Amino acid sequence: MDTYKQEQALFAENAELLKALAHPVRLCIVKGLIEKGCCNVSTMQECLDLPQSTISQHLGKLKAANIVTAERQGLEVIYRVHNEKVKQIIEILF
Repeated sequence: MDTYKQEQALFAENAELLKALAHPVRLCIVKGLIEKGCCNVSTMQECLDLPQSTISQHLGKLKAANIVTAERQGLEVIYRVHNEKVKQIIEILF
């Protein structure tokens, strides 16, 4: 139990990361972004067959958890996974 006291911040950080991933749509988004490298919401919408607003809400949670980044390119916003720990987790899961 001494480990928990010593590394409490790390446990909390990892728990938040897992909470952000703990939804089927978010897992699918992250897995797809890892496979494609990057993507916009319109492409995700075609793959997931969900409303753009739903996908945007999930992307907002992933951005807040520092799992994905967003980069504006003209009129599009391109998303990509930048968290290496998340890439490892997805590789293990799938």
